Amino acid sequence: MQREVIQRVLGYLLCLFSSTMIPPAIVAVIYDEAVVNVFVGSGLVILLVGACLLFPVRHARNALRLRDGYLIVVLFWLVLSVAGALPFMMFAYPTMSLAQSLFESFSGLTTTGATVIVGLDYLPKAVLFYRQELQWLGGMGIIVLAVAILPMLGIGGMQLYQAETSGPHKDSKLTPRIAQTAKALWLIYLALTAACGGAYYVAGMEAFDAVGHAFSTVAIGGFSTHDESLGFFQSPAVESVAIVFMVLSGVNFSLHFLAVRGRGLRPYREDAEFAGYIWFLCGVSLLVVLGLYAFGHFAISDALRQGIFHVVSIATTTGFTTTDFYNWPGSLPFLLLCASFVGGCAGSTGGGMKVIRVLLLFRQGMRELTQLVHPRAKLVVKIGHKAIPPRVQEVVWGFFAAYVAVFVFIIALLLTAGLDHVTAFSAAVASMNNLGPGLSEVGANYATLGDFPLLVLSFAMLMGRLEIFTLLVLFTPAFWRR
Repeated sequence: MQREVIQRVLGYLLCLFSSTMIPPAIVAVIYDEAVVNVFVGSGLVILLVGACLLFPVRHARNALRLRDGYLIVVLFWLVLSVAGALPFMMFAYPTMSLAQSLFESFSGLTTTGATVIVGLDYLPKAVLFYRQELQWLGGMGIIVLAVAILPMLGIGGMQLYQAETSGPHKDSKLTPRIAQTAKALWLIYLALTAACGGAYYVAGMEAFDAVGHAFSTVAIGGFSTHDESLGFFQSPAVESVAIVFMVLSGVNFSLHFLAVRGRGLRPYREDAEFAGYIWFLCGVSLLVVLGLYAFGHFAISDALRQGIFHVVSIATTTGFTTTDFYNWPGSLPFLLLCASFVGGCAGSTGGGMKVIRVLLLFRQGMRELTQLVHPRAKLVVKIGHKAIPPRVQEVVWGFFAAYVAVFVFIIALLLTAGLDHVTAFSAAVASMNNLGPGLSEVGANYATLGDFPLLVLSFAMLMGRLEIFTLLVLFTPAFWRR
């Protein structure tokens, strides 16, 4: 393990992150709010800490190894979340404990969207902007942004990119050089954000709300500037814009890149994961709409509007709401939570286990059933027209087993802390899938939870964001062996 190189990278990245305090400080000046000192002070503290880490090892130039990349990713998300919590701890209003501040910061950077803050409509604009900014930065992954910068600092980025991204095809690159890949992804991310913000503004949002919700939508985060989330606007036009961009943001960003470069829709048509993603959203939407209408909860027009919006929002793990879906009749809230396990596509800003993994698990399950009927047959698992190597299948099953084990462990800790079964289950689902809203006590927010459950759920968010293995690998003896 190359301690000096790791320390140098962390120092650079913390110095870079300190600049994120500038935009909310500017917002505070524009709206003449007293919190400007909070963001200026926080930025200076983070910059000082980063400089103190960087200065002693500023001449370290060794190349990063893969295990160094994994350690940097985990350490950076931990350090970054603590740094991001600093303004929350310094606010006079809302007054937040250390655990609440960490939870809010973890929730923002992991694009979970769960919150402990009540009374968003009365908060300073700068505070609201900062929460949205955290999600936007976390959406594509600050590590990927740093990969585009690190080559200029004399640090290679491939190891960081492989540690941050995940999925069966994570080693594929859009461009020959990793820095170009990161920049390409961010250009697409910026373009989607700008288009989403413009569409929200045209749909009737004020400029501040349009920018804030564009940040949250494209990041598939779910933070809002209002307690009622998108329900505040009572606008079918706003909801339609949200649906379109939530769906687009849940797609593998490499498909967007290939579609733009090739000026056509062929990459979408030929991608099996994209097809599974769209069919899954349509199938769950049909079930929920029919359920809402059958239970007499909504008229058919309202059932269509509410059902489709919440399916897209929850299934993509965005977490926007327009009504209290957790009070819907029957098994519909449970069905929506289960949909979040699938999440978005690999290479998207969505959470969950990812569509490609669920698709592989389904195909492998079908193969085993067929094998029972034809035990001598040589059956191959395919996605689209491509055979999946056995090694990839093993990795997917390993991920699924680890995911279930960690999920059960998180629920056990929450039950030990005194939460009821529905709250514990839904909070674990919402945190590990980076969803946000849950059921029962955590349906609207997480403000009633104690410090220990909040810290447990912060850990669950990190596990979900790093997709289990990146964090679990640090607990294996082999990782630390030379």
